[in-house]
Amino acid sequence: MEKLELLPLKDIHLDDPFWNKYTRLVTKQIIPYQWETLNDRIPDAEPSHCISNFQVAAGLKEGTFEGAVFQDTDVAKWLEAVAYSLSYEPDSSLEKTADEVIDLIGKAQQPDGYINTYFTILAPEHRWSNLREGHELYTAGHLLEAAVAYYKVTGKDKFLNIMRRFADLICDVFHQEKYSRAVPGHQEVEIGLIKLSEVTGDRKYMDMAKDFIDRRGTEPNYLVSEHKNPLWFSIFKDVKPFLPEYSQCHKPVREQESAEGHSVRATYMYCAMADLAAAYDDKELFQACERLWNNIVERRMYITGGIGSSGAYERFTTDYDLPNDCNYSESCASIGLALFSRRMAQITKNGKYIDAMERALYNTVLAGIAMDGKSFFYVNPLEVWPGNCLSHTSMEHVKPVRQKWFGVACCPPNIARTLASLGEYIYFRKDDDLWVNMYVSGETAFRTEKGTVTITQNTRFPFEGMVHLHIASDTSRPFRLALHVPSYAANFTLTAGGVRIQPEIKDGYAYLEDHFADTDITITFDMPAHFTYAHPDVRADAGKTAIEKGPLVYCLEEADNGDHLADIYINTKQPLEETYSETILSGTCIIKAKGKKISAGGWDGQTLYASQPPVLEDVDLQFIPYCYWDNRGGGEMSVWMKYLI
Repeated sequence: MEKLELLPLKDIHLDDPFWNKYTRLVTKQIIPYQWETLNDRIPDAEPSHCISNFQVAAGLKEGTFEGAVFQDTDVAKWLEAVAYSLSYEPDSSLEKTADEVIDLIGKAQQPDGYINTYFTILAPEHRWSNLREGHELYTAGHLLEAAVAYYKVTGKDKFLNIMRRFADLICDVFHQEKYSRAVPGHQEVEIGLIKLSEVTGDRKYMDMAKDFIDRRGTEPNYLVSEHKNPLWFSIFKDVKPFLPEYSQCHKPVREQESAEGHSVRATYMYCAMADLAAAYDDKELFQACERLWNNIVERRMYITGGIGSSGAYERFTTDYDLPNDCNYSESCASIGLALFSRRMAQITKNGKYIDAMERALYNTVLAGIAMDGKSFFYVNPLEVWPGNCLSHTSMEHVKPVRQKWFGVACCPPNIARTLASLGEYIYFRKDDDLWVNMYVSGETAFRTEKGTVTITQNTRFPFEGMVHLHIASDTSRPFRLALHVPSYAANFTLTAGGVRIQPEIKDGYAYLEDHFADTDITITFDMPAHFTYAHPDVRADAGKTAIEKGPLVYCLEEADNGDHLADIYINTKQPLEETYSETILSGTCIIKAKGKKISAGGWDGQTLYASQPPVLEDVDLQFIPYCYWDNRGGGEMSVWMKYLI
């Protein structure tokens, strides 16, 4: 099973009007801010304890472990973001800081290779005794990913060797008889082991990842019965019985038909399944990936690319259950969906997976971080009324404004590593051929056996459907260029040297073949703002509509439309008006529409109900991209709105 390759980030230089707002924050704001947070130096922010925990575990200071059991992963993802950023923006001071953190991790490593500050400090005798809750393997996975990224970018192997010792321990432990059916409670180590195998060439790490996937959901079910082990101790103090679906261990993975349970765990597992299906040419495993992806995208995904409908267990629920004001849609889950979709595209060369990847990246993932890089959403609702986001209620998980940090802070550094690695989503290659998945301005060079190909993109996408490509090649033979044809792109046309060309279009890609020695190609397509309607089984959206433009979902915000957004009815018979504003939100395309709003007149504040129908007043409505909401102060927000009939 062929899998397309990612291009090295060092060969991709982005300079894009849309993405610069975020990618240029990575080294200037996000990484420094998160470093201060990891060291507990941000006033009024939830403490991290991350660096402190490693210092205690390394014996460098007195103290105890503080924070969540998986706290180590925050520094792992921060290091991964640092590695990616160094690939295209070298910074000797930042690299020195990263090296010092790696030294600290090495000092906290136990003689047998084990790394986990929670268990090292608080419960060394309970290692591997609570995989359901302990997150040891989840934490190991993120550290492995960071070590591989740092090695690939810097060439320094200290971190890689530290983590290889830990991976060797994992392979030894989990092939012992008493752990022969054991699996991670929270999936992630599989991805790390696969990456370690790819970079070292040692197949045993890949085999270990495959064993974890193959064991999952088989009988006797390890996670279901683990609490009977003599060394078991409860970490979460959860009195509710364990739900196998929560950790996707209710069935063997090849038999799973629908996306169940915790949405981050699920998508990380699906990523590993896709990688393993390609590595072992496992068609049955890949068919499971297709079923699960289809179930998510066709029945369980929000229009914004968010997944996970319930705040309880942060989980998928049932088909078409997509409430807007109380959903979870964790930022990490959309990152997981983007990673899963990218892998599916690498294997199938099918652009539908890129469409889903784009949806997640342009909407929920970007909404998770403020435009100054210093505050974050963990939960990403599609409708917010700040007044009812109260503690000790079912709405407690919904935050009406971004937070400086979280006690459980998996999302902020995950967003950082995603933005830092954006180039890995834009291009694929195989031998001499190149796939362009996303239209993002910048220059990229990739080397072939016969020469070098340089491709320059110039575009104002996603606000305009025009892309100028310049391709320069000194290769001695022709190669294929595959250009993504998004599902929303109408009248997709290609011209070369001013002459229209008719490429082969297959599965969402337009294929060209040439030497491309010095070639200018222009891509044009229409992607006007339009109304979108949900399937009738999505009860939360019955009688409602949303607005999309290309990959962007738009929303109403109180800053433009006043409060009581739920009182608005939009007129879908009137055309939408698109305007680019240089002043709003540092430059964006806004959309204007006509509608009506229930008048507050006649209500005296003493009467809760009345027999007379409400009076509707004409209103002008203004929409902004969902990813930008809550960057102009708090207030109400809504993606879906009722429409006039």
